Amino acid sequence: MKKTFLILAVTAFTAGTLFISCQSSAKKVEDAQNKVLEAQSEADKAQSELNETRQDSINDYLAFKKESQDKINAQDKSIAEFKARIANEKMENKAVYEKKIAKLEQKNSDMKKKLDDYKGEGKDQWIAFKAEFNHDMDEIGKAFSDLTVKNTK
Repeated sequence: MKKTFLILAVTAFTAGTLFISCQSSAKKVEDAQNKVLEAQSEADKAQSELNETRQDSINDYLAFKKESQDKINAQDKSIAEFKARIANEKMENKAVYEKKIAKLEQKNSDMKKKLDDYKGEGKDQWIAFKAEFNHDMDEIGKAFSDLTVKNTK
């Protein structure tokens, strides 16, 4: 009798636990739909942020490209003016200046090509490219200003 009572108690306890812990299939479907809607909402938000970030990157690149092209054009103009100046003057070192100017023109043209050929691969690469490009442009500017300064003592 104790054995039957024990089996009956364990069976009743197990059945009760299962009955209480089980949800209805309608509740499960509703929970699943809510999770899908939340996931879709999060995906939409992430896509929106991605699009915004891409647009910001494109705008940043276009602004940098315009600014850099303006610098390159200004350097081209300065080089042309310096060429005209040394062509009109009688300078002892005219050949040396012409060689240096040719190098500066080549560097300037290389920078223009480098800017036009850049294809963005990511934020880190963009930052590295921008820093390197600005450094190279500054070096060309220094080289040109060193060339045009008259060192007379």
